[in-house]
Amino acid sequence: PSLTTILGVAFICYIAHSIWVLAQIFSAPVCTQKPCFTSFLAKEKLPPLQMALFTSTTNNPIAAETTEVVKVKPFDFRESFTRHVDISIPAKTRRNGTLYMHVVLAVDDGKPILWNRRRDDLAVIHRIALTEHVVPKHTTFNLIIDDGQEVVQKPKHHRPVSHLRTKVHFGILADNITLSQHDIPAEMSGLVRVTRHNEYLPVFQSDILRDRFDDLLEIQRGMETLSLEIVYSPVGIGKFRLIAHVMHAMRSLETLGFSKKDIDEVKGIFSDTNVYILCGTVFVSSIHLLFDFLAFKNDVNFWRRKRNYAGLSVRTVLWRGFSQMIILLHLFDEKTSMIVLIPVAVGTLIELWKCKKILRIEVSLTRGFTVREQAELNVEKLTKDFDRQAMKYLSYVLYPLCAAGAIYSLLYQSHKSWYSWAINSMVNGVYAFGFLFMLPQLFINYKLKSVATLPWRSFMYKAFNTFINDIFAFIITMPTAHRLACFRDDVIFIIYLYQRWLYPVDKNRVDTSEHMDEYEETAAAKPQDKKND
Repeated sequence: PSLTTILGVAFICYIAHSIWVLAQIFSAPVCTQKPCFTSFLAKEKLPPLQMALFTSTTNNPIAAETTEVVKVKPFDFRESFTRHVDISIPAKTRRNGTLYMHVVLAVDDGKPILWNRRRDDLAVIHRIALTEHVVPKHTTFNLIIDDGQEVVQKPKHHRPVSHLRTKVHFGILADNITLSQHDIPAEMSGLVRVTRHNEYLPVFQSDILRDRFDDLLEIQRGMETLSLEIVYSPVGIGKFRLIAHVMHAMRSLETLGFSKKDIDEVKGIFSDTNVYILCGTVFVSSIHLLFDFLAFKNDVNFWRRKRNYAGLSVRTVLWRGFSQMIILLHLFDEKTSMIVLIPVAVGTLIELWKCKKILRIEVSLTRGFTVREQAELNVEKLTKDFDRQAMKYLSYVLYPLCAAGAIYSLLYQSHKSWYSWAINSMVNGVYAFGFLFMLPQLFINYKLKSVATLPWRSFMYKAFNTFINDIFAFIITMPTAHRLACFRDDVIFIIYLYQRWLYPVDKNRVDTSEHMDEYEETAAAKPQDKKND
């Protein structure tokens, strides 16, 4: 077996093991030693409960520093609830400070929950940070018409400032789990408090999977109140352990240098906590990664062995290189996640390398850039003629549409800067009409009645990934135009597959068909036949 086969099998085995580990997270621990701890919430005669929520500027405040914002009495841990409240923003928080919410759960003994009662034996406190320090978003404005409003330029220094959460999600472990001290999962070890009756108190958890960047609001000057949405929902053991594992993984990613925005994108993948959907997501995304690697590998091998470019559209290859560069710059400008950026950056380097190959450009330190001269085959000349003919017709439609789109965007849309407008206009042209530049290759295939010169193995890997992208286009956050482009590529690949069926390749020939001997013989025979006539 080849190295690719060995690596592919090893990769699939690793993914299968990862899915099995993920499925084990959703299994409840079982008590294997004595004594066994039972849930306080599972008591037959559970006393009535009450909950109160306080805010403060410190994580361990005194009573005078707290403000009560919500009281839930009676409180049923099995019932979800949502509260919309307006909380005051202290001056300390407005000055790039912090703000915390403290959730206090206690037995309802007829007395209200006061912050001084938090030290009761049966009281449980959960702390939630309402502020997060992140770099503010760029302000957009109309570059031509400002409507007399003050234009806020982008910050000169990308310093993090205080942002407030507009939504808070938390829950309590509601499953009746019996376990011993030996059986407590590592992710729960610091959260379980056991009473003298061998009962563990309610276990709180913040749902970080729902804490997204889009819900953060930058604190502006003069901002004194905040409309806050508070959501409580009971949590099962599977979701509880998954969130705990994700929290640990997020900290590891942060230490590796991933930005908070990149980590936020990873959260979106795990937002649906159905075990089957999660396992399917892990499997499909891993297959996508494998196909990406195989497509890159086969594409590089195809172009590395290529000696002539008969049947290949030069303009299509150059367009791919240009469009990939524009897409990469656009994704950088939009501060897109590294999950999307890294594959696009690798693809851009490969496309630029292919442009160098097809233009026969050689780079050296002594001579700089030189073009290597090489005699062209007849079929290469025909390919260039067909390519030029196809682009002539496309230019009548493409250029006016791109110019009109850029002018419309300048007049009626907001942008961060002139550079942002230029990149946005070009990338919209790439996404909206870029597939037209793939048509010359289809036109050449039609004229030559052959698809033998195309890298079909790489094409098929890319086709599989294109259909996978259709699934993930609405999971990972990305610009809308980039999302729609995933569906655009489906049409082109379907046409390529139709041509593959229409013009079958000789099975005895190598897939690359570097010299296209059959077509050369046919092209040379036609003039000879005319002379004989």
